[in-house]
Amino acid sequence: MGGLQLEQANVRYNIPVSSASRPTVKSLGLRGICCISLTNLDGSPASHQVLQPVAYHLGLRLQSLCLGGGGPTEASSVALILGCPARRFLDLSGCNSLFMLGMLLAQPKTAQRGQQALSGLRELSLASLRDLTNLSFNRLGSCVLSLERLSLAYCHLTFEPGPARGSIGPQDSSPSQLSSCSLLQFVKEQAGRPLHTLGLSGTGLPSEALQTLGQVAGLPLQELSLHSCRDLSTEAVATLCHQQPGLTFLDLSGCSELADGALLAVSWGLRRLWHLSLRKLQRLTDARCSALGGLRELQSLDVGHGRVLPGERAGIDPGPGLGVRSSTPTGLPRPGLLLLTQAHQVRSDTHQYKNIGASFCRPCGSFLLPVGLEPWAEPS
Repeated sequence: MGGLQLEQANVRYNIPVSSASRPTVKSLGLRGICCISLTNLDGSPASHQVLQPVAYHLGLRLQSLCLGGGGPTEASSVALILGCPARRFLDLSGCNSLFMLGMLLAQPKTAQRGQQALSGLRELSLASLRDLTNLSFNRLGSCVLSLERLSLAYCHLTFEPGPARGSIGPQDSSPSQLSSCSLLQFVKEQAGRPLHTLGLSGTGLPSEALQTLGQVAGLPLQELSLHSCRDLSTEAVATLCHQQPGLTFLDLSGCSELADGALLAVSWGLRRLWHLSLRKLQRLTDARCSALGGLRELQSLDVGHGRVLPGERAGIDPGPGLGVRSSTPTGLPRPGLLLLTQAHQVRSDTHQYKNIGASFCRPCGSFLLPVGLEPWAEPS
């Protein structure tokens, strides 16, 4: 029985919401299913009639609930959220209808129930919300005191420099938009608590804001996603590596301003790193890629669709006798070009890297089974 419960906990059931879904929900409840994703949600009576039995049949044991991308009404969704006290994962990504009016958890009684229902929440995704405001975010933030992972990927965040470098005064924040002031305040309040993962990809996070977040006392980050934060500077990443040496997962894909200095800072400062994504970085040289050999814990490396400029030596030296499988014809478009996108394993003379992305490379590694790397399901 214990093995069956573990298997069910690791499987998410996708339920297309329709008038025919109610028997399915009841059946899943009888089987003790605890992870579900509801699709095709909208404000129709049919969706409302499905959410009610979800709370009734699954609510008490439900640990993972995904409403991502749907358009449910605020009232029916809040009732479902409050009816699942055991939930550890909540995905509201793309549910703009919940935040359009800015009234989520606005009533005192509802907010009090929210604090009780969300007190055990470990992971919260608020990705791709165009209508997320300071008020809504602050209300949710006050309820999730045990949060470990937060994603705000591709949300509309505002960044306004305040009197201090990288800071924003509360008086400068617009109540109609989520600002970095509210994010910083939330992070400060979480200091000393379990929060260790932030997904900030596609938010346009500037260098000053990253440095301010990184220096929050009592916030030992382990995972940080900054995909497509194109304004980040090499200096900001270097500072982050000094501020947060415990990072084990770092995604810098699409941060187009980053150059060799960022790679060196990562290789020197983040010795515990096991996943590093450098996709679509055009300004790295292969001479500096050799510094990655110092990351002895590194298991997953993705440098796909990037242009590694000519340098003094190859970035990854696997030793003799290892073949290459490339998805493009042999022969380099230009000297020193190195593009990595999809592969399973690269061996070096001193290390073995797993889950390496590669689409084209010169003969300097062993590229085997393709594998996709898309943490937090963020757009590539």
